Amino acid sequence: MERGVTEPDSSSHHIIAHLLGAKTIESVEPGKLTEFLSREQTEQMWKLCTRRLSRMPVQYVIEEWDFRDLTLKMRPPVFIPRPATEELVELVLTDLDRKPSPGPDADAQHAFLEVGCGSGAISLSLLKSRPQLKAVALDQSLDAVNLTRENALRLGLQDRLQVYHADVLKDPEIVLDICGPVSTLVSNPPYLFSGDLSSLEPEIYRFEDHAALDGGEDGLTVIQRILALAPQILSNHGRVYLEVDHRHPSLIRRWVELNVEELQHVETHHDVTGRQPFCIFQKGNAHLEMDRR
Repeated sequence: MERGVTEPDSSSHHIIAHLLGAKTIESVEPGKLTEFLSREQTEQMWKLCTRRLSRMPVQYVIEEWDFRDLTLKMRPPVFIPRPATEELVELVLTDLDRKPSPGPDADAQHAFLEVGCGSGAISLSLLKSRPQLKAVALDQSLDAVNLTRENALRLGLQDRLQVYHADVLKDPEIVLDICGPVSTLVSNPPYLFSGDLSSLEPEIYRFEDHAALDGGEDGLTVIQRILALAPQILSNHGRVYLEVDHRHPSLIRRWVELNVEELQHVETHHDVTGRQPFCIFQKGNAHLEMDRR
């Protein structure tokens, strides 16, 4: 901990497991843990450890990370998916399964849009879980677009995913042009308050794309744009799912009530820790609000 590296034991275990061709230290073949490393393996281990000592996130160090049942390639500065976002995916899947069989608008019911795809974690996880789905994903970062495409190809999901380099703030017309009616809009947008960025751990502040983190003075800049565009993108009764800051839900709900009359608040759901909120809105009249606890 001399250099302030967080979770040094966990990081070293990930590095050793990766070097020995396993996911976790527990899954390494017992015999391999007692063998001497080759010269090449030793050099590679020190190379990876040196990167981690520089405060590079372990996900970037080993160049991959698991998200739900997927293993995704990782490269800086593309945003690293967090565990809470796995719950966002589960939330979307649960609601999709509750929907009645699609009628004339079947194409829209089987299509979704992800704004800010990063490594492709959300889109690819949804596509993997539901073979009938198709997706459009976009990101303001070309690095993210390229990484999402690479992960889609590795997972064999490229035929059901269209990925675009587009910015909802700068290119709203382009976004509307490429996004036909969809039943679901999902996003883990940049939602940090600008003033909070300087207090982030070096792993985040120095290596991850600030544009994927900084949501403006109140953290709502991108969120508000997504919600303003949503009625033109969603099919009737389509839903928006957003991962937001814990200070946001009431602010977002009030802003929507004043500015986007086509959207109705459905619920604010929290992850298992009770800290990470997910806001859900629906185009048209929402059903009675649920209180999922």
